[in-house]
Amino acid sequence: MIIITSSPNETKKIGKKIASLLKKGDVVCLTGELGSGKTTIIKGIVKYLTDCEATSPSFVLINEYPGKIPVFHFDLYRLRCKIEIETIGFEEYLDKGIVLIEWADKITEILPEGTIFINLSIINGKRKIVIKGLERRMKNDKQRKSIKST
Repeated sequence: MIIITSSPNETKKIGKKIASLLKKGDVVCLTGELGSGKTTIIKGIVKYLTDCEATSPSFVLINEYPGKIPVFHFDLYRLRCKIEIETIGFEEYLDKGIVLIEWADKITEILPEGTIFINLSIINGKRKIVIKGLERRMKNDKQRKSIKST
């Protein structure tokens, strides 16, 4: 699925629509260049699921947001080696809630089966959002159209 957004607010709205399809145990990996909107889409997901305001955990690697389903937000931008992700107990978070991972391309070989991938890029000042792995959750074309409209 490909979605184009024209503003940070639209990107957050897409995040909220994605969040409505997520369930406990989901892993959502976000990739894209610096400033492409990864944290912005996560802000929408976290707001919908926990009513918290998400911030980037670039310096601490992970932020935790309590809710009916807790959200664990990893930012691997500063990850120097894969051993660091293991030392913070990454695998222990996988079944506790929803895991969101920025810069997930650094750990692709340890991601679980069924991981949802979101790639963001900037094209002519707009955000191109490519989502893979959520199609099976959308029951019909109406739901697909709903996530694409902002």
